[in-house]
Amino acid sequence: MRGVDELAAEVREIGFQCTRCGVCCSEVSEGSNLVILSPGEVRQVAKASGLPRGEVAEPYPEYLDGAEGSRYTFDWCLSREEGHCQFLDRGKCRVYAARPWICRTYPFMLDDDRLIVSECPGTGAEMTMEEARAIARALLARQAAEVAEEDGIRRVLSTTSPPPGETAVVDSEGVWLVHG
Repeated sequence: MRGVDELAAEVREIGFQCTRCGVCCSEVSEGSNLVILSPGEVRQVAKASGLPRGEVAEPYPEYLDGAEGSRYTFDWCLSREEGHCQFLDRGKCRVYAARPWICRTYPFMLDDDRLIVSECPGTGAEMTMEEARAIARALLARQAAEVAEEDGIRRVLSTTSPPPGETAVVDSEGVWLVHG
């Protein structure tokens, strides 16, 4: 696993400053702004927004077919309105302090130890080493949180499965039926 300083050096070499353009919060191609959330992130955003969890998150739209006619997905994603994150308000995030890991680390993500950079108008901008370290720390924390969620999903699936004929989200905290 990479260390913070090594990752920060790579992030700084690429460079990034958020331009607050809102492109990452808007759908520019189908599914381009799907923000995956862990159960804890759903609660965090719900608390910050004052909305119930059912208005904050929706099931990830790709399902697997299970036994006896069940269907399931493994993720929640932020609810969107007309192709935009529902929390984007005149170019600003209404839940900025509680924003999910994906939003905190965009346009960067880790695939194992490989740094991946999404298209973003803010890339290529100069940044300080401390700014790069903050992103590197967030990337490593995000990666650890994603591994923990995956382990939790495996634990849940080892003891239960979606009921026959039902559609559900399976996350690290259980199996949640999807109605509607």
